[in-house]
Amino acid sequence: MTGQPHAPKTETFDLETMTNTDPKGYRRRVERYRHELFGLYLARPTPGREQFRYLESWLLPDLGLRVTDFWYNPGYEHDWDLYLDIVSIEPGQLRWQARDLYVDLELRTGKEVAVRDVDELLDAHHAGLVSRTEATGALETAFTTVTALAEQGHDLDGWLASLGITLSWQRR
Repeated sequence: MTGQPHAPKTETFDLETMTNTDPKGYRRRVERYRHELFGLYLARPTPGREQFRYLESWLLPDLGLRVTDFWYNPGYEHDWDLYLDIVSIEPGQLRWQARDLYVDLELRTGKEVAVRDVDELLDAHHAGLVSRTEATGALETAFTTVTALAEQGHDLDGWLASLGITLSWQRR
């Protein structure tokens, strides 16, 4: 990692006002929220983003994951299908919060999953921005997820179905 470690990023998902407040405090309109027993779905445009124009995410508190499908603009496509953030999620009736714990997984369905940004987590822990318990939990979540995905042939839907979870998407 280069530069100083940053504090964990926190996002707010407000179902009452149909907004999503990002870590920098920008409040954006959400087109769709859907609450299920296992998590929260959101879909919204991403104004001002050159790389992608829309995103769909599922917050899965019991798994410590945020699963996102970015709708990339031409020239910015990636070779992975879904992006999984390791997060701490506080669900609520009308407001949810997610605290990003640095580690990310890039899923190439049917092929592999790549783990990213472990160095950021370790730097943040060393700087006192996350506790040992949080850092250990984030790594355990990442290892559990990578193992489960590998056991299911790198198929997120297959793994989640084995847990009784079915995600639905606008474009998938």
